[in-house]
Amino acid sequence: MTLSRRSILTAAAASALTVPALPRLAHAQSAAIKIGVLNDQSGPYTNTGGATSVICAKQAVQEFATAQGLSVEVISADHQNKPDLAVSIVRQWFDRDGVDMLLDVPTSSVALAVQSVVREKNKVYLNSGAASSALTGEQCSPNFIHWTYDTFMLAKSTGGAMVKAGGTSWYFLTADYAFGKQLQSDTSDLVKAAGGTVAGASQYPFPGTTDFSSFLVQAQASKAKVIGLANAGGDTVNSIKQINEFGINKTMKVAALLMFVTDVHALGLDVAAGLNLTESFYWDLNDKTRAFTNRVKDKTPKNWPNMVHAGCYSATLHYLKTVHDMGAAEAKKDGVATISRMKAMPVEDDCFGKTTIREDGRNLTPAYLFEVKKPSESKGPWDYFKQVVHTPGEAAYRPLADGHCSLVKA
Repeated sequence: MTLSRRSILTAAAASALTVPALPRLAHAQSAAIKIGVLNDQSGPYTNTGGATSVICAKQAVQEFATAQGLSVEVISADHQNKPDLAVSIVRQWFDRDGVDMLLDVPTSSVALAVQSVVREKNKVYLNSGAASSALTGEQCSPNFIHWTYDTFMLAKSTGGAMVKAGGTSWYFLTADYAFGKQLQSDTSDLVKAAGGTVAGASQYPFPGTTDFSSFLVQAQASKAKVIGLANAGGDTVNSIKQINEFGINKTMKVAALLMFVTDVHALGLDVAAGLNLTESFYWDLNDKTRAFTNRVKDKTPKNWPNMVHAGCYSATLHYLKTVHDMGAAEAKKDGVATISRMKAMPVEDDCFGKTTIREDGRNLTPAYLFEVKKPSESKGPWDYFKQVVHTPGEAAYRPLADGHCSLVKA
């Protein structure tokens, strides 16, 4: 058979019109999503986030991605609470390893340090573990959602309860970095607004401080009614142990401004009983929180989920729902567009129920003020909390206009 030049060109044109569409469609369908969980896996926040955050993120992938035909990989790294190390890891993840979404990132100084990198690379950043309210305030970003809690919510819930109970004069034991300073500032503002006073504060080096005795002596000498612990994780556990050892809890009320069920487990009810704390999630709140916990506790039997872990599950699940809605290829292409879609879509899961995400990137999770049970009140392992006050998400966080976020229209 002899082919004319015209027939060859005609056939080529027809091929160009029909064939390439199939490979492009297949590529769009199979675009792989990569999630990077960055947190403390060897220091004072190991139990607060650590491996359990990774497990909870993978739980969301297991429950949603496979059924929807999404290809998802979860990787993790230890930032050691060092901002410079975290920035280096995040740049490598984005530039070399193809990470699309950054997750967890406790330690506020670290969380703030990587904010600009994510924005520069136009990726997605969902923070569960850091607390600084500045993340949705003056340092807000269109690539960012603060998922689980922040210093304003903690100050309002736990700090507010202490003031109402008569704790009108405070002395702070504060971790010397962004989180501790912000938590002290937010709580001080609340105490003063309620007519109380702040007698002083001791800021200790973070990380690495394990002996709090000299700072506790200063707190006791202040004659304040309340010692406010503006710290978290292992530091909170160690400081409460030493407060009890020195008998300071007999003359001062203890306000654990950021404390988790995992911290209570580490302390034991003999030491922690009677303390007030705030979390946005507790495993025994309702049937859905119990169902979620039952799905993950066998994978992490010695570290049942707290609100940070639940936040990693919830944030990952909503992100994957958004990726499915947009199409993986589109979601990978533009972090700002993906965050915008996440804000527009309704949020609902077993951990927090229904929540909404504000334009400043604040996810409005509920705040639950709990009292730690006495040993005689606990019915079994991890049965530690009695609910005192429930504050809906719309009322728990800083008013939108007060944050000075550039994303909020005047």
